[in-house]
Amino acid sequence: MIRLNSDTPIDVLQDVKVGSMVTDTFSKTGLVESIEVKDDGLYRIYEFTLVTGRTITIKK
Repeated sequence: MIRLNSDTPIDVLQDVKVGSMVTDTFSKTGLVESIEVKDDGLYRIYEFTLVTGRTITIKK
């Protein structure tokens, strides 16, 4: 299981694939259904949508 939070290194965030088991260490745990990476010019925003419908968002 991969722990996703603001301390997670970028290389770990980039290695997460659809089907990976992830957690935000609080209430969101599950398999990754989709991954979206956005760049707003200041941050790179990683959005991991889980099969449960919840989303884990990390700004780096």
